[in-house]
Amino acid sequence: MSPFFDYAEYGKKLPVRGGAEARSRRGAFGRSWWGRALVESVERRAEPGRLTRGRNYARSGQVVNYRIESGAVTAEVQGSQPSPFTAVFLVRVLRADEVGVLLETIRSAPGMLAEIASGALPSELGPLLLPATAADLDFSCTCPDPSLLCKHVAAVCYLLAERLDENPQELLTLRGLDLDTLISGIEREARPVVTTDPYGDNLVLPALPSVEYRPAIKDLDSTLLRKALRMTAADEPTAAAGLRELTALYHVCTG
Repeated sequence: MSPFFDYAEYGKKLPVRGGAEARSRRGAFGRSWWGRALVESVERRAEPGRLTRGRNYARSGQVVNYRIESGAVTAEVQGSQPSPFTAVFLVRVLRADEVGVLLETIRSAPGMLAEIASGALPSELGPLLLPATAADLDFSCTCPDPSLLCKHVAAVCYLLAERLDENPQELLTLRGLDLDTLISGIEREARPVVTTDPYGDNLVLPALPSVEYRPAIKDLDSTLLRKALRMTAADEPTAAAGLRELTALYHVCTG
């Protein structure tokens, strides 16, 4: 249980104009299967009083704005202070092995890929996508409340639940998945490659790249080379002869 914290000294919340106000006016949040599942997952980790205040904040439009991105929902929530607090709802992105299980589950279920492509998200994927443990969820806020989940983060969670009611595929973004990449990956792996030459005995390899040959002597700065030869030669003809001899010696060495 979180320690008692007296909020009376901070006063009433300041009103917000044009905030992200919840559609729900009373009762529980989450009209869809995905919205309810998220609310239940979050409410198991919070104190009832803070959840009640969070619902009030969500319905009164105290969430100024919020954005959903890979691994987090970040929001500005107006409280009693002049500046809004920054509340963050953190969700662990899926590991590569978890993504592999998700792809295989979709691939093996007839019609599920078409359902996802149409904008839906089958509830059968819930165990693979919903944050189920404390290791999957975390919360932070710049407010002074020391609890794990304050009313500001709770308000963000309730708005997120309503967002999932309308577009459950936002959960894919939260778990670090891109819908187009997910669908193309499933379609690509779903087409098995049939071959009569499994060991590549008849495989024709591409030709090796040709390397352009350029004598290194041509990359030398002849002006600098002549200058160096002049420093050791008695006169210009001797320096010129030395340059000719070096060129000839190079061709002899490179054969």
